[in-house]
Amino acid sequence: MFARFFRIAGLCLLPISTVMAAAGDGAAVPPAASEEAAVLRLSDAVDAALQDNPGLAAMRARAAAAAAVPEQAAVLPDPRLQLNAVNLPLDTFSLSQEGMTQLQVAVVQALPFPGKLSLRERAAEFDSAAAHDEVGEMRLQLERDVRSLWWRLYFLDRALEILQRNRQLLRQLVEVAQTKYRVGQGLQQDVLLAQLELSRLHDQEIVLLGSRRGEEARLNALLNRPADLPVRLPGMTPVVLAEPVDEPRLQAQALRNRPLLAARQNAIEAARTRLDLARKDRSPDFSLGARYGRRVGDNPDGSSRADFASVMFSMTMPIFTSRRQDSAIEQRGSQLQQQRYKLDEARQRVGREVSRALADYRAAREQARLLETGILPQARQTVASMLAAYQVDKVDFLNVVRVQVMLFNYETRYWRAVSAANQAQAALQAAVGSSSAIDFQSSRPESEVPHE
Repeated sequence: MFARFFRIAGLCLLPISTVMAAAGDGAAVPPAASEEAAVLRLSDAVDAALQDNPGLAAMRARAAAAAAVPEQAAVLPDPRLQLNAVNLPLDTFSLSQEGMTQLQVAVVQALPFPGKLSLRERAAEFDSAAAHDEVGEMRLQLERDVRSLWWRLYFLDRALEILQRNRQLLRQLVEVAQTKYRVGQGLQQDVLLAQLELSRLHDQEIVLLGSRRGEEARLNALLNRPADLPVRLPGMTPVVLAEPVDEPRLQAQALRNRPLLAARQNAIEAARTRLDLARKDRSPDFSLGARYGRRVGDNPDGSSRADFASVMFSMTMPIFTSRRQDSAIEQRGSQLQQQRYKLDEARQRVGREVSRALADYRAAREQARLLETGILPQARQTVASMLAAYQVDKVDFLNVVRVQVMLFNYETRYWRAVSAANQAQAALQAAVGSSSAIDFQSSRPESEVPHE
């Protein structure tokens, strides 16, 4: 019996990574972590999402469609071909009866006022650039969501492993309590209390497994995979929680690199170009054409009738400018102002995202450091001391179970903080507009858990 106590106490003094590895053989493996499922590393998940996500593919197709518009906008309207039968006599429909009867063929080309085509092309180019920037923005958001879901799953896996390890320890405590009760050195309430804690752990396991299935389905949806496809994550991943650079540098980086701001700026340029085009609409458009008329029959003097040739020129007459062109200019001016407001709102939004993500990252990082370097070692020592005292009846069973539950909660909080820090780092990367790792003041990891 005493050997079992020392075994429990010694296990509680080991580091987290060592204890998890030691308990790995009997750990409860969630259904999604079956051996048949391939290990999904974080980089592989991001690559799969960027390649296969249907929403991102739709945005790329939209950008490709927008890229084909500028070339079309720069081309003159198609010329019009006209075929006419002119001045046919209704009594005979003869082509030779009347001298003015003609069979005509004409070509007419519309000519917009100089500068209109180039303005339309520029507006389409800005629209295309904005669509391309929106693809970049969606890439950032998609990568952020994938990283966040991956780290949530990673936390749930660690929580399930810790839960199973604590279940094993409680089962050993139940055996000890039952042994002491049988020999008259313990109380039946100790056995019931330990069994109650085991049932509570089972209840927590049900909740964790349900949460994992939900996060698994969400991740599969982003990767364009079946919702029920198992997702198996690596057993252990190095934990690197370094200090990022100061916030002003991150804010400046976001203003330079964020695709959302570039898209808003291109939308402003497109709206400004359309405003210039609306002003150009006060000027007339032109049409230029040539017509050939063929006549049949002879003149009174016996000579053949000559064919006709015509040159045509026409222009629009913008005489309703106060009701049409001026209203269009006012409309385009309001749309330009709208885009400027959207850019201001986007800048404020980006600034908020950077500040919030950085604050969340620093808070989670500090919590993880405190738990790893201060609270967890003290909690393990407390558990070991309580177990040693319990074996000589200096501590009641309730306090032993209480400190064991406390250690379980602190270990779970540690991995929750690690997960939250990595999720905040993913949000910070998206906020500053970079899919690669952001700059840190030091590349030294705060804590590193070796691969299992």
